[in-house]
Amino acid sequence: MKPKIFIDGEHGTTGLQIRALLADRGDLEIISVPAERRKETAARAEFLNKADVAILCLPDDAARESVSLIENGTTRVIDASTAHRVAEGWTYGFPEMDKAQMLAIKTAKRVANPGCWPQGPIATLRPLVAAGLIPADFPITINGISGYSGGGRQMIEDYEAQGENAPEFLPYGLMLRHKHVPELRAYAKLAHDPIMQPAVGNFAQGMITVVPLQLGALPKVPTGAELHAAIADHYAGLNGGVVEVAPLVDFERSADIQPEIYNGTNKMKLYVSANDARAQALLIAVYDNLGKGASGAAVQNLDLMLGLGR
Repeated sequence: MKPKIFIDGEHGTTGLQIRALLADRGDLEIISVPAERRKETAARAEFLNKADVAILCLPDDAARESVSLIENGTTRVIDASTAHRVAEGWTYGFPEMDKAQMLAIKTAKRVANPGCWPQGPIATLRPLVAAGLIPADFPITINGISGYSGGGRQMIEDYEAQGENAPEFLPYGLMLRHKHVPELRAYAKLAHDPIMQPAVGNFAQGMITVVPLQLGALPKVPTGAELHAAIADHYAGLNGGVVEVAPLVDFERSADIQPEIYNGTNKMKLYVSANDARAQALLIAVYDNLGKGASGAAVQNLDLMLGLGR
């Protein structure tokens, strides 16, 4: 019997993407609330309890409500909202984050899909903190740019309505209250909140995150080669992951470091760029904010939970 998958919120940005990714999957049965019952809480509860896996593509409060509607002990959940990313009893759905994370996701009943912005910084910082090259209390700043789809339906509509007049580069989160900071701090193993300064560009999807490091402030200054080796060793030990580490080379620019290059995939590529003479380094991640950052990550986690080995 095929596993039954219910996408609660299938008509939103992430839900539509997940539905499209699963459209040709003959190994799954996608179940949906009939259109005439879509606004009924009882109908949602019925389908949530009927599903083998429910994928929640909802605002935070609605996601919490959906979880409360599950009364059986069998429905497993992937929540794409922010609601449960640092909540007790939930497994963080970034399979490559740690060597034990894939197994944790495979056996979990509740998986919190990661936010798009934290994944790149977590992917680069966590191995360095674990290796002792960067202390947990080191001051961290994150910069980057994402396609406007990362802002959800309202931002997509705003950008597309403005056409050529839409901002080419729009910094946001300027009050330093970005909703992804708690998960970034928790899973990068940082002792303090990092400064996170994101921006949106005038393109639909794709993203780059950059973590600049002033290494000269450390008692023992790691070299670029040491940083790269720690990150490369971490991902070399993973089977079935989609994170690739670029070779350590000297470059001023690279055509591969552009935000849209992995659109439509859940692939992520990491770079280390360093100037040892200045004791400075950049940790760069390139990925699709809707692929590795949302819908693609949800499908990757779904396959792990169902043991489908995709």
